Amino acid sequence: MKQFQVASLFAVFVVFLLPASGYGQSADVRVPNFWDPKAVHDRPNSIPDKIQFLATDNYPPFVFRDPQGRLTGFNVDLARALCQELGSSCALRIKNFNVLLSALDEEEGDAIISGLSRSLPATRRLNFTDDYLKLPARFVVQKEDTKAFDEQALAGKSISVVSGSRYEAFAKRFWPGADILGLDSVAAARAAVKNGEADVHFGDGLGLAFWLPSEAAEGCCDFVGGPWLEPGYFDQGMAIATRPEDTERAAALNYALRQLQQKGIYRELYLRYFPFSFY
Repeated sequence: MKQFQVASLFAVFVVFLLPASGYGQSADVRVPNFWDPKAVHDRPNSIPDKIQFLATDNYPPFVFRDPQGRLTGFNVDLARALCQELGSSCALRIKNFNVLLSALDEEEGDAIISGLSRSLPATRRLNFTDDYLKLPARFVVQKEDTKAFDEQALAGKSISVVSGSRYEAFAKRFWPGADILGLDSVAAARAAVKNGEADVHFGDGLGLAFWLPSEAAEGCCDFVGGPWLEPGYFDQGMAIATRPEDTERAAALNYALRQLQQKGIYRELYLRYFPFSFY
């Protein structure tokens, strides 16, 4: 097993949902799968001996420092697992987010694993792996309203959203008969459904997965309906970026991602960091 080193320097597709017992908010926690479970993938002929990842350390729960100052997070453990799958040695170099691209260009690292958007003008030239995680929108209602909820019958219902957000734009387009209640902050939009000022809240599924079991929510609410991944609104996912000419490394990482899914390792990582699933 190769050693994992840390060097600190101061997005219409199908998602397969897999049940996993014993975690989170119900007997069956849904774990997303972004790869065809029936597909067979050959190991690439060229595997890099070493992969040095670039990331920022203020991006919880993906990359952050624990109370002892140690790097941890979903992306940290994913990077380690990818290298172990490939048999490559691994390192993680921490940079400020605004210099990640220049660090990659100057070969200070081989791949960025830090939530970099592929749709920005400066990033469209890069090679990106398959998405390893997408961040859906979700509905939340008070617990006593979960059984009666129908996402196809929201006319006349009040939906709290953050003003100016993609959630507001989506709600206004797809539920024109609803009363869209735009509020100034995420906290206010969530509090509206908690306090009964709105019938439904529509927002970021990942953030809601941490809010719902928190003291702030006071056990008020729960997810209803499924994850929303509408193209143009919520379909942009998280992927690993490599330099334009580094196609072999990108191919190797893609292969490793699929292997982690097929072997159940991705599922274990997801449940470790997201026991209250946002899917």
